Amino acid sequence: MICGREIQKSLKESSKRLIEKKLADYSLGEADGFKVFNDRVETPKDGVIVFQGLQDHTSETIKSFEQFHRFWGEEAQGIGKRSMTLIRPTLRWENTRLGMVSELWWSWNPRRKLDAVDEMFRGASLPTGAMVVKANWSDNPWFPGVLNRERQDCLRDRPEEYEHIWEGGYATVLSGAYYAKALIEAKQQGRIGRVAADPYLPIKIFCDLGGTGARSDAFTMWAAQFVGKSIVVLDYYEAVGQPIGTHLDWLRTKGFTKERAQIYLPHDGETNDRVYDVSFESAFGAAGYKTTVISNQGRGAARLRIEATRRLFPIIWFNETTTEPGRQALGWYHEHKDEERNIGLGPEHDWASHGADAFGLMCVAYEAPTARPRELPKSKRHIV
Repeated sequence: MICGREIQKSLKESSKRLIEKKLADYSLGEADGFKVFNDRVETPKDGVIVFQGLQDHTSETIKSFEQFHRFWGEEAQGIGKRSMTLIRPTLRWENTRLGMVSELWWSWNPRRKLDAVDEMFRGASLPTGAMVVKANWSDNPWFPGVLNRERQDCLRDRPEEYEHIWEGGYATVLSGAYYAKALIEAKQQGRIGRVAADPYLPIKIFCDLGGTGARSDAFTMWAAQFVGKSIVVLDYYEAVGQPIGTHLDWLRTKGFTKERAQIYLPHDGETNDRVYDVSFESAFGAAGYKTTVISNQGRGAARLRIEATRRLFPIIWFNETTTEPGRQALGWYHEHKDEERNIGLGPEHDWASHGADAFGLMCVAYEAPTARPRELPKSKRHIV
């Protein structure tokens, strides 16, 4: 059996300790055929359990898994689509003579609708032969009273987090995230709803850059308009490993054409892509878009983006359906902390940071000009 996680820098981050604890709980040791070593656990009848990080594997190195007939993907919400694509065909086999069929196990706490494991098992259709079990507090006949009181306190004091923590819902905001409170207030104040573009104003596209390699960061875009003293956010886009042409196609299909839209890039927009020898600035310019590169804010740029976003959040409106994935990123974007010293180390660089950085660029760009766009009469504001 392979116990796999997306990132495993050491065995301390693996499932090995959990398995060792369960063996101890049931008093299973060498006399029963279980032997615990530094890097593996041997099981009866010449079985073995190994522990692997998946992110650094390729289609070639993954072939070493072919001898195994069971895979357990723990914390599977963090396992990427690329890793799943490598694992599934490699470990799927059967031996009709011996009556053996390989098995893939995935265990996870739901986080995002777009996580690869949720798309596979909670989407429109299941893989053939798959079985999905939802195990929750309400299914536990030994659920202790002290935990039930915790659950009720959460429902009373943090209702926005309750569905995710206790009922298997997706995370909309992360406790302690930079913009968690602001998003809740926006929802309560009716600033997340049905929003349409103002036909008299340009559409501004704010980007955070990602490359075209298989393991590149995500490329993200927010489409917005500055309507008087409000920022109206119309749409959100995110793609990983795609060429610039894919991003341009999305803009055109959404009606954000070169005649209507203006592109705003971070300071590295002038830098060439690692796969295609062309900068994002020149590529968007070649497609006919007016393109502006926002100058580098220097040291502490991430903190400046966060502060600008917090100041402006009370005047920001969101189109609910088209910005949902982006708002999930904003709700997750949080501080990376040294837990032992309780020291903040700046924003966590994870799946949420790319959408949040592009959003922060929008807020920096709004505050930068000395002259504001003219304020239109309320009758011409297309905020519903």
